[in-house]
Amino acid sequence: MAGKYDGLSAAQLTQLLEKRDRQKKLGLVWERDEIEADIAVDESFIACQLVEELCEHVEPWSNLIIEGDNFDALRWLRMTSSSNIDCIYIDPPYNTGNKDWVYNDHFMDPKDKYKHSTWLEFIYRRISLARDLLAENGVILVSINDENRARLELLLEEALPGMRIGSFVWRTKDSSNDADRNLSSVHEHVLAYGNKGFEFLGGKLSDKKYRHDDGDGRGKYSADPITKAHSYTQRPGTYYPIQDPKTGWWYPCNPDSVWRYASEKKRQGTRKLRSDTIEGLIRDNRIIFPATEHRIYKSKRALLSDIQNERGPVDGNGRQLLRKDLPDIDFWINKPIALGRPSKKSYWNEKKTNTNRVSSFILGTKEKKSPDLFELTSEKQGKATGEIQKLFGARVFDYPKPVTLIKSLLEVSTGPDSTVLDFFAGSGTTAQAVMELNEADGGTRKFILVSSTEATTEDKSRNLCRDITAARVRRINKLETEEYAELQADFAYLQTKKILYEDLDYDLTPKMAWTALEMIHRLPLTLYDTDRTWQRHTTDDQTLVLVDELDDSLVTWLKEGAQRRSNTFIYSWAPGLLIQQLGKLDFEIRSVRDTLVKRAQQ
Repeated sequence: MAGKYDGLSAAQLTQLLEKRDRQKKLGLVWERDEIEADIAVDESFIACQLVEELCEHVEPWSNLIIEGDNFDALRWLRMTSSSNIDCIYIDPPYNTGNKDWVYNDHFMDPKDKYKHSTWLEFIYRRISLARDLLAENGVILVSINDENRARLELLLEEALPGMRIGSFVWRTKDSSNDADRNLSSVHEHVLAYGNKGFEFLGGKLSDKKYRHDDGDGRGKYSADPITKAHSYTQRPGTYYPIQDPKTGWWYPCNPDSVWRYASEKKRQGTRKLRSDTIEGLIRDNRIIFPATEHRIYKSKRALLSDIQNERGPVDGNGRQLLRKDLPDIDFWINKPIALGRPSKKSYWNEKKTNTNRVSSFILGTKEKKSPDLFELTSEKQGKATGEIQKLFGARVFDYPKPVTLIKSLLEVSTGPDSTVLDFFAGSGTTAQAVMELNEADGGTRKFILVSSTEATTEDKSRNLCRDITAARVRRINKLETEEYAELQADFAYLQTKKILYEDLDYDLTPKMAWTALEMIHRLPLTLYDTDRTWQRHTTDDQTLVLVDELDDSLVTWLKEGAQRRSNTFIYSWAPGLLIQQLGKLDFEIRSVRDTLVKRAQQ
């Protein structure tokens, strides 16, 4: 019987062993064929064909909808848009073990008995490609159910090392279901991974609590607590009494919630303090000592009696500040003990940012929000299904995500001119979320959606991308109801095509090359004019030229000074021949084939 490795060459076996030697001993392990995984990326070239009759509105097109296997689409995007995507949101299949899983390709077998390995490998290859698309301040957000969250998170740690930010929790419904062991699962997760330059955008902070002003030129301030959630045994260095230098009154430290700041008097040796000290804050007039009453105990017996009868000094929550077992209990005899609590002045104009932190918990749209956090909101899952039925007149897609969920995520993850990618686009919710957010804040965000046809043996004509993903945007564009009247978006419709490298000179058409070059130069897409021998796309920033054949009009244009423009980029199928025909040139002519192949294989 043939062995598993019988067909591998010596070089492939060596490569496999070297990879296994480098493999981590701790982490997620799944069945995979490393050799085939490498071949899968390099075996062919991916092109995209623009389908004019399926595009929406007239050229140029800023948004894209790509029909094809998302593995292929990601390879094309890595060639054309590496490091250009600001935000990726995906809602991948949830590893249910469904034998009719539509994401079939020859890299995996959906009927494999190792269903977890099949799913993990499927996701891993796509995430590994998506990683290279993120900008320096880019983020990827991944929806997942509770059952598969652990597996996916370990996988993302493998594919996106050092990029984990955290996760959001979203309540999907209010009703219970038939979950096992009498536990009803009514939530899902959104995992967040980002490059070092990324941080979430909170909402604008309110300055309402900054209502005090001493007239000292530092402006308005709020009175903030100076305690933290550690006991005196955990943080003995910040357990100490504070004295108001003006009144001489003493303020006890809560033994269960010590001071936030160190004391110069408790400094150990020559160790440098890494933060403000309480003494420094007092000298800078940043500590507020409330003008309340005080109490003096003439004997320890009187103090212990009040402690026992719970009449001693308390904090704002009524908790005793002094206890008989405290190591400093004798200190408080004959000391004026203030009954209020000191706080710190936090000045509005000294805040590093005027936005608040984003909460990891996604609220329902009617739930009360916290004034100190920016909290995302979302409708429940059922609302999303109703949205689809309203747009299409039927339930044409199962388990879509609510627009409000993705819109909330994009609101805190993208700027007004960001590019958003969804390579499991499904019903096209991400496109609608981008459209609604742009309408709300005047932004110009762009979307790139990738969806397959999901054709089956029984239904070969099925085309999810054309008939649902793209159709959703078309329907919204045409609706004039109050909810959709202001929503508009163009898109270019592309189809992926695999080309063997040995056939590239014959099968890569000028149309495909033009689309790729426009993407590489971050230009909106335009139609390739087959009646012209050379194409030109000019904006305020640059000029892109693709030369198919040399003619007099090109020579004239070049002589008029194009060669002196530093932002002019000229591509040709045969640059050497073109240079020979034109003579000595003062500018570079790049090879179409070499440029695309180099970017595809890097």
